Amino acid sequence: MSAIRNTGLFTEKESSERYVEWCEYYDFDRSVPYNILERNTASMKKTHAQIAIGLVCLIMAFAITLQIRSVSYNRANNADTARAADLQQQLRVERERTTNLYEQILELSSDLEEFKGEAAKSSDYSKVLAKQLERAEVLAGLTTVEGPGVIVTLRDSSGPNTGNIDPSLYIVHDTDILWLINELRDAGAEAISLNGERLISTSEIRCAGSTVSVNNNRHADPYEIIAIGDSANMENALLMRDGVYDTLRGYGIGITIKKASKVTVNAYKGNILFKYAFPLQLSPAKEAE
Repeated sequence: MSAIRNTGLFTEKESSERYVEWCEYYDFDRSVPYNILERNTASMKKTHAQIAIGLVCLIMAFAITLQIRSVSYNRANNADTARAADLQQQLRVERERTTNLYEQILELSSDLEEFKGEAAKSSDYSKVLAKQLERAEVLAGLTTVEGPGVIVTLRDSSGPNTGNIDPSLYIVHDTDILWLINELRDAGAEAISLNGERLISTSEIRCAGSTVSVNNNRHADPYEIIAIGDSANMENALLMRDGVYDTLRGYGIGITIKKASKVTVNAYKGNILFKYAFPLQLSPAKEAE
């Protein structure tokens, strides 16, 4: 028992007796020296303390991570909400602007009809001018027209992409519509509309996300194109071998062509404003020539 530590509170004999009692009580091996047993006990306490501190740190790190994620989500959510509110406000402004422009068009159209009626009653020369004005309105797309023609409908492909091919090739694009319209014009189409939008010289046809913009109005699949003209010529132009019909069908794009004895193409309903193009002013000498 020479290895037993004497704390000074007990004699060496008393310390030895207490150690024996302690070992019997806790069922420890008496052959283990007292200082080693004390060291092992202290080491176990230190290990338990380290584990407890580690668990506390882990819980704190988890809580901080949740807080950071919560703050980031709230910021992103607030930004999306503000963006949506801004877009809604812009949409309301554009709708009001469109409504005002349409009301102006109706008012001006009513005044024009009144002027045309008065001019037709006044003289033969006025009748000629009224006739020329009517023709100019037809050419400009400002009046509704009807006649024989074709109705062409385009739809995105509904079949699966079985090969390693770009999936965008299986939907209708602005270039597909432009190609088809150019074929109709080359075949003698006199008036064309796309989903009810009259196509005039300033009409744009371009992709806008998953939709197509026409006269600054967005339209989605399906796309209905109505053209007035020689229906047989227009149909043959579209069905030409390796032409627009064969190409689009090769990608699974749905395309139907229907001839009709009478179709209607609506007038252009937008606002026409030329800022830079003006009629050429000829000198008196040039006009005489």
